[in-house]
Amino acid sequence: MIGVDVENKTNVDFVDVALKIAKYLTDCKAIDVVVLDLTEENIWTNFFIVATVMSATHANGLEKQLEEELKRLGVLDFYNKRRTNDGSEWKLFDLGEIATIHLMSKMSRNFYDLENLHQHAKKIYSNP
Repeated sequence: MIGVDVENKTNVDFVDVALKIAKYLTDCKAIDVVVLDLTEENIWTNFFIVATVMSATHANGLEKQLEEELKRLGVLDFYNKRRTNDGSEWKLFDLGEIATIHLMSKMSRNFYDLENLHQHAKKIYSNP
C-alpha cells in the first residue's frame, strides 16, 4: 500500500514503513513485536504495531528513540502526537493511515489482548 506525504509530495510505502518500525523496535529490545495488517478490517489505519516494553524507563526511552526513527524514515509528518502519561503501561503513536504503534507493558498487553481483538488480521511480522 502506497500513500502520499502531502507536505513533502512523496510516496510512502506503508508496508515498508511498518516493517522497518517493527524491526527497529526489535533492535531496541522490545519484546514480542508484531505487525497486524488491518487493511481489510479498518478504515482509519492500515497496521497495528504492538510491542511489549520491560519497564517505564524502557518505554520512555523507546518513545524518544522512536520519534527520531520516524524522522529518519521520513514519516514524522504523519505522527499525531498524543498526550501520554509518564508510566509504562501503554504508549500510543498515531501515524494516521500508516499505522498505530502500541508500546505496552506485559500486563496491559495481556489485559487488552489487541491481537485477539483483531484475530482475523494477517500477521506480517512477528518476533516472539
